[in-house]
Amino acid sequence: MAANKKGNMETSFMYSVDPFTPARNSGTLSRLVSAILATAVIRCWPLLLFFSAWATAVSLISHNVYSLAIQPTLLTVIGTVLGFVISYRTTASFERYNEGRRLWSQIILGSRTLARTIWFHVPEAMPAAKDDPSTLEQRKARVLIEKKTVINLIEAFGVAVKHYLRGEEGVYYVDLYHLVKFLPSYALPAGLPSAVDVTSAEGLSLRSPHRPRGDSTAADLTSLREEVASLEGPPSPTVPTSPTTQLPFPATATSPRKVSHVKVDLPPRTSMNGRGGRSYDRERQADKGSMYSGVSGTQDESFLLPARMPPKYHLFDLFPFSLLVHVLTKKGKEVKGRKAARIRAKLRSKTVTHNLPLEISLYLSSYIAALQDRGAVPPPTATNLLNALNQLVDALTGLERILTTPIPFSYRVQLWSVTVLYCLLLPFQIWSTLKWLTIPATCLASFIFFGFLVAGEEIENPFGYDKNDLNLDHFTHNIIRNELRAITALPAPHVESWAFSSFNDQIFSTEERAAPDEWMQRGLGRIQAALATI
Repeated sequence: MAANKKGNMETSFMYSVDPFTPARNSGTLSRLVSAILATAVIRCWPLLLFFSAWATAVSLISHNVYSLAIQPTLLTVIGTVLGFVISYRTTASFERYNEGRRLWSQIILGSRTLARTIWFHVPEAMPAAKDDPSTLEQRKARVLIEKKTVINLIEAFGVAVKHYLRGEEGVYYVDLYHLVKFLPSYALPAGLPSAVDVTSAEGLSLRSPHRPRGDSTAADLTSLREEVASLEGPPSPTVPTSPTTQLPFPATATSPRKVSHVKVDLPPRTSMNGRGGRSYDRERQADKGSMYSGVSGTQDESFLLPARMPPKYHLFDLFPFSLLVHVLTKKGKEVKGRKAARIRAKLRSKTVTHNLPLEISLYLSSYIAALQDRGAVPPPTATNLLNALNQLVDALTGLERILTTPIPFSYRVQLWSVTVLYCLLLPFQIWSTLKWLTIPATCLASFIFFGFLVAGEEIENPFGYDKNDLNLDHFTHNIIRNELRAITALPAPHVESWAFSSFNDQIFSTEERAAPDEWMQRGLGRIQAALATI
């Protein structure tokens, strides 16, 4: 039954990760609707409606009461400057979009290189130590387990980067949890800005709560829960107090997380050495902890969140309610809707961001260090492994730079203010020439200017769930995951198994068909003569 449940979860995950691919049975109408939803009209239609109404009011007054027409001198000057500025704004946003795509290509390249080098160039068995009683078969099994685990961590790196960029805290996702649940957590500082970093005057702790590696008594777990509760709300009356540890080195720890309020059933938290530890309460937030301890294979896995959690449209996505979203979100209010989700992803309000991808890179580095200590790989191979790992970390750093470097606020406000002013003055300047055509002309001009503005704002952070954002689920699932599993599906082939295949019968000439064994019987002289034949 557990296997069937896992299979159903896997199937549902596989068919829900590529939202950009049209459904198999979708018709022309559904594809047309999807294309329209991806355009800038959907995001700027309230502005178009407002300026059309404004142009209608100006036209009616000018026709029936008093002519409000003015000289179109400012039309040419401001319009030309505004066009150049908006073009620069859109170009800057597209450069960020293109840079994000390039960095994801670098993650894919690093994953391919690292997995290929590990699977093919790490020996099948490690040299036996003097006091090692294990057999050759046991050593081969150990190496296979190590290789597959490390390649799973390579997949986990891409998945963790995806959730990290989307501001989805924790590890409780169907595509991530099983890949990292066994890793002890490093007490790393927050990789992205958070409210905790700037509110130390209010009594919040500036360090991540942690406990010593391997020491997992019930008192330590209780103190951790109390420390997390102190950051998220009043302490529970049922949890006794206990002094906290002060060891600042890597440890299995829980981090205070508060992103979504999803009631789920979390698994019991067990220690690395199997001692101590009580289960968490049945109703907890899905991302309050980062202690990657496992669950038994027979336990229900319904506590895991889906790999994709796109926000749904809400009333606050509509004008004029959308004007209140930014203010309410900055105050820490739980505002629903897609616009609020985008703002929360940028602000990381009340969130200590756990840099899980960086942690995974540390464990990948520890594997390379272990290979060097054992003398299992030559220096060039170890260098290749380190270079591939550096590619992953370099891409992570570049993606963080894009995510944490927004367009300057003063530039954004100035651009929007000038555009609004220009569209407000436009009906007065073109009424004398266009008359009633002023209304559609103003609507068209507003669509041109505001369309580029909202399109630039949408693609400047290309890691979310907008229609035009990068398809991160396609990168992590359809490319990285499937390719890594294809690499490990078969053992590393020996050259004899394919170079001396009987089907390899056109080695030296397309006219003569001869298998490798036949060329071996003919001898070296015949082979050289065949090579010399043009």
